[in-house]
Formats: sequence, C-alpha cells, structure tokens
Amino acid sequence: METDPPAPRPARRRASGGEGPDRGLDGLARVANKIRDAVESVIEGKPSAVRLALTVLLAEGHLLIEDVPGVGKTMLAKALARSVDCSVRRVQFTPDLLPSDITGVSAYNQELREFEFKPGPVFANIVVGDEINRASPKTQSALLECMEERQVTVDGTTYALEPPFMVISTQNPVEMEGTYPLPEAQRDRFTARISMGYPDSAAEMEMLDTHGQASPLDRLTPVAHAADVRELIEVVRRQHVAQPVRQYAIDLVAATRKHPDLRLGASPRATLHLVRAARAYAALDDRDYVVPDDVQDLAVPVLAHRLLPTAEAQVERRRPEQVVADLVKRLPVPSPGK
Repeated sequence: METDPPAPRPARRRASGGEGPDRGLDGLARVANKIRDAVESVIEGKPSAVRLALTVLLAEGHLLIEDVPGVGKTMLAKALARSVDCSVRRVQFTPDLLPSDITGVSAYNQELREFEFKPGPVFANIVVGDEINRASPKTQSALLECMEERQVTVDGTTYALEPPFMVISTQNPVEMEGTYPLPEAQRDRFTARISMGYPDSAAEMEMLDTHGQASPLDRLTPVAHAADVRELIEVVRRQHVAQPVRQYAIDLVAATRKHPDLRLGASPRATLHLVRAARAYAALDDRDYVVPDDVQDLAVPVLAHRLLPTAEAQVERRRPEQVVADLVKRLPVPSPGK
C-alpha cells in the first residue's frame, strides 16, 4: 500500500473560521490554472494530457508518458517541472545506466577518512526520466522504493525524499528497437499513463510559429512554489468521496481481475490511485466531492497500463484500454440518491 511521505511537513497557514482562500478550492483552482496555462504555452493542442498530468501531481502520484518519438513527451514533462519553483533533475535512461547513477553512491572522502553519501538525481521534487524503458530492468528497479515509499536506501541507510515528490517518465512503445518492457511492479507504481498522440493541423501550425525560432521552454518561468503544491495536495486529500463512489471504484477494479481477456488484473494499489486521482480531478473542476464521472474519466489512464492481456486477446488485438472502456460502459453507476 502507499505510504505518506516520511519527511516532516512544514507548518501551514490557518485562517479564522476555517479554511482561508489560499488553502481552499478557490486557491487550488487559481494556482492550478496558472500551472496549466504555463504548460499549455509550451504544449499546443493537448489540454486533456496537461490536465491529467496536473491531476497526477496533485494526487501525489507518478506519470508515465508513452508514445512514439517526437510528439512532445519530454516537452510535457519539462514544462510541468519548470512551472513549479522546486528542485528538478533529469535522467536520460540508457542501457549502460547503473542503479547508483539514480539513487546515489557512498564515496570515500580521503580528507575525512570516511565514506560519505553523494545523492543521486532522485533527490529532487520532480524527477524527469527520459526514455525509461531504454535502461535495463536492474536499473529500472532503482526507482521502485522511492516511488512507493518516498525514500531511498543505500548501503543500509535510508534517506527520506522531500515532498512533493513526483516521477515523470517517458517511454517509447516496446515494439521499437532498443527498449525493455517495464516490469509489472514498475508499471503498477505509476498512477497514470497517457499517450500524447499526433497534433491536429491547427496545433501543428501553432507549433511551427512558437517553436520555429526558439523553444518556449526558455521563456517559461515558475508560476508556483513547492510549498504551494504541498498545500494543494492537502486540499485534495480532504475531498469527499461518498461510500457508493468508493464501492464503484472497487467494483471497477475487481472486474478487471475476473475478465476473460486479462491474465493479470489491477491491484489494490490501483484502487487507491484511482480514488486519489479522482479527488484531484474533482478539485480541478472546483468541486469538493467526487462523482462517478470522475472515476469513469480516469479509469483508462489509471488502470489500463497495469493489465496484462491473455494470449488470445493479443492475437485478436484486443487491448487493455478497450477492456477497461467496456467495463466502464457495462458496470452500473451509483445513483445520486444512494
């Protein structure tokens, strides 16, 4: 199961009579809209992808961006990272990358005559992993502990990661040369997976205008601070999820475990990620409660990448995304009166 970040959180502002405007939904919408506008100034024609990326950030999750080269995967990750004034590190995953290149290593200090820990790039608020599936499974596994427990253990010593902590990874489809498929345990730690897709003609023309002379990333300045994101996460955590909506999420995940086209269904962690993402998704709509539509909208990006189809389904080219979409249509939705 997910655990809260181990690092202590700073004291937060309190307002008389309850929540102040900076800590409620109004404050969340204001800051979230600034981040969204900043990212969309770089990524043209992909508002749903930008919103999902922001949803994962506020849900304390991790994002996997999968698509063919050249459609803006790394650009989206960099734009989101630069929109928040926090520590950002980028890792280019290659076949020769070692686990210690990510987590850090203990090096001997001749002056002190003792070993001292040199932190790796994972010690940042936002870690951008470019082409994660080009590294070996051994190196990919270096991210397992930090993504799940927000900590890193090196040489028997555990180091906490400062919140907020988010991993944004890009990957090429596994059919392409020089890639390793992510293991099930690794995919299960990503809250959601999105595909950028090709832009439409108007968005591509806009891209030529904005990217023709200089990269818009060079003009992008932070519009929020790490402390702001921590406060927004607290607002999302207080979002109300009624019992029927929680049961609907459980039923949807449980249905993947019994589906004849799947040999591996979604885990209990997937249920937790689905509800957390639904809270953030509702907050971005300026609602302090989750409705079944939130769960339905997030079902495919949150669940599909965790599922393994059977051999028969693969032969028939029936993808997990189709299975989840069919389950969403088939399962009864809780009525408003219940």
